[in-house]
Parts: sequence; structure tokens; C-alpha cells
Amino acid sequence: MRPYELILKKREGGELSEDEIAGWIRGVTDGSVSDAQSAALLMAILFRGMTESETTALTLAMANSGRQLDLSLLPGVKVDKHSSGGVGDKTTLILAPLAAAGGVTVAKLSGRALGHTGGTLDKLESIPGLRVEMDLAAFLDVVERVGVAVASAGVDLAPADKKLYALRDATATVESVPLITASIMSKKLAGGADALVLDVKVGNGAFLPDERQATELARTCVSVARRAGRKAVAYLTSMDQPLGRTVGNALEVREAIETLKGGGPRDLRELVLVLGAEMLRLGRVEEDPAAARAHLERLLASGEAAERFQRMIEAQGGDPRVVDDPRRLPQAEVRVPVEAPAFGFVGAIATRDLGLASMALGAGRDRPGAPVDLAVGLEVACAVGDAVEAGEPLAWIHAHTPDQAQAVRTRVRDAFRLSQERPAPPALVRGRLAEEAMDET
Repeated sequence: MRPYELILKKREGGELSEDEIAGWIRGVTDGSVSDAQSAALLMAILFRGMTESETTALTLAMANSGRQLDLSLLPGVKVDKHSSGGVGDKTTLILAPLAAAGGVTVAKLSGRALGHTGGTLDKLESIPGLRVEMDLAAFLDVVERVGVAVASAGVDLAPADKKLYALRDATATVESVPLITASIMSKKLAGGADALVLDVKVGNGAFLPDERQATELARTCVSVARRAGRKAVAYLTSMDQPLGRTVGNALEVREAIETLKGGGPRDLRELVLVLGAEMLRLGRVEEDPAAARAHLERLLASGEAAERFQRMIEAQGGDPRVVDDPRRLPQAEVRVPVEAPAFGFVGAIATRDLGLASMALGAGRDRPGAPVDLAVGLEVACAVGDAVEAGEPLAWIHAHTPDQAQAVRTRVRDAFRLSQERPAPPALVRGRLAEEAMDET
């Protein structure tokens, strides 16, 4: 069927067949389908939606558009983890070595920062010498020797997704759950893992702030994974305030190291234990969730998780001494407080605005390929529900000069909404989805 006929069929609400979708994606990949035709079809999908069968077919076609990693020679069940993105989300830095120390094989392909959300690869590159750009042989060698590696997905993994994402970004068709699902899951399926834990963020700092849409995304991703023969569990977790206390590349690595050593902020540690226990369960290390959690707590307390991170850093060419001495990480020259204007309770935090402030400092990027500053960022001093006195710091800005800090100071201050009544803190974990059942937590 010609692209014109596919566009017309979907525009009128028809269901595209597996062959029709596969033909479209082949055309996207080899250039025989024009950008204008793909853009029109994307808009029709945005308005008309897709069935689960269509979404699965699109995901598989995109996964098959490039290289597929074969992890079958690696031992055990290979478990991946994906976050839909947020502010201060450094869970991969902790989860990957922690799960590996617990006996799960973790071959993790990650991305870079874009917009108000951070990227795992940029955070890792704040570790002196660490390489995230590796060929497949080197990547698999690190996983085989250490049990874990975190690297760039590369341009040859689901190349159709890269082309379609650029079109979606240019044509206001990003906010389509079937298209988001296919984008996420095509790369995950091509990455070769046997099972996947999804952390779908919801709240004002999330990619999808609306809980209904976020739930639909979680449900669709789990369904597509099942149809593709993979196991998947999704969690809905809060992004109504930054995760942990830091936002920025080296700052988040420092906090991740603190957590791997048994400390760290309570919310970050809790989320790591929830997601990590699920990884151990899917990896057939511990069937009982309570036993899995206890296992992970022992690994954090004993230093084994931090030691595994140290080994991963060294295997990827980085300086392992940062684990024992985080002062070796890049550091900004000035640390400027942002004070509360009056007494009150932190009623809400405009999390996205904090992410944008960090990006304005240089910690993030507004376009693919733009450089990032590894040292700058924010240190959050309070959480929703905390009481603050007039003049007490709400946050600290880590910058290279006082003028650089001053440029974002008002935005950071205004992100903290003070109230005269103490609000209830937002629930960290809002739901769990496995197969067809949603368990509210």
C-alpha cells in the first residue's frame, strides 16, 4: 500500500496491518517514504490512536530497523531498567551496580540529557576518563567481567526511532502514547534484555505530568513487552519534587555514591530498593519481594554495591578513586544559597522549573549534541511538607561565578511555593503494573 493510502486509512480511523506498518518503517529507514508523508501519518496517529496490535507491530518494526544485540552468551537473565525521565533522577547510577552485585546481569544502554530532564550518560561522563561510547565487543566484555556496563545505545540501534523522533519533535506529535511506547520499547527490545523494569514518572516534573496518560503509557509498554515475548513490570512514581537532593551531573554522581555506600536521601534510597527488588525478582535471584529488598539493603550496608560501581568505572576506563573520594569529580567554584522570603511550609515545588534552571546553568541541553557543563547544578535543601524559616536556604546554586548563579536565582526561588498549612508529602510510588493487573500502592 502506498504511503498516501496508509495516511488516508489512518485518518479515517482504520487499523493498519502489521505488513503496512512494517512497509512504512522500511520506507522511513531507507528514505523511500518522504518526511512529509511520515509527518502526516504521525499526525493521523496522534488524533486517531493505535490499537495494541498496531502499537506492537510499530514497536517491532522499529526495533528491526537496525542492529539487534544478542546477549544470549551472557549468564543469567538479563534485566534492563528504563525511566521516562525526570529531575534529579539518578537511579540508574545506583540500580545498575546494585542489581549486578545482587546477581543480575545488567547490560544497560542509556541516553543523554534533553530539555529539563537529565541523562545518565552525561552524569557518568563527569567521572574522569569514563567511556560510555564503546563498540559492542567492548561493551559485552565489561558486562561479562563485571556483571554490569552502562553505555550509549548508538545510532545503529532502532535508527527508525531517531528519524521519527525528530519528525515528532518538529510536528507537535510527541504526546502520543502509542508513539512514545514504540520509541521506548523499540530500543529496549533491540537492546536484547530478557526483562524490563519501567519507572514511569508522573507529576509536574515528568515528561507526562498527567496521571491518566502516564498510566496508559505504563500499561501499553507492559502489554507490548508481553506481546514481544519479554517480561516487564512498570511502576508509576512521583516527579512532583526532585528525586533526592541534587540536580546536575557531577552533583548527582556524588549523591549516587553516597547512596551506594548505605546513605543517601530517603526517597532516592526507597525508590532504588523498590525497583531493585523487582529487578532481582525478574532476574530469578529472589522470588520474594521482602527477601529481595533485604538482600539489597545488605549489599548497600556492606559496601558491596559501591565496590561493584567502582569495578564498573575502572572497566569503562574511568577513575575508580571517585568512589572513595568524590572530590575528584568536577566542582563548581561558587555555591550560592536561595533563601526563603518568609516562614512557611513547602506546599509545592515546580519541579520542571528547577530542571530548566539547571539546564540554564549549563547542566542540560536544549538540542541534541549540545555540550553540557558537568560541574554546575542545584542542591535542594527541603521537600514538600517541610517547614522553613525566613532566610533559611531553600536550595543552593552551584555555578562558576556569582553572576551565573544570580541569573537563575529568581527562577529557583519561585519554584518553591510556600503555604501557611503543612501539606501531605506526595506518595513516592503511586502504582505497579504487571501484565494486565494494576496494583495501587
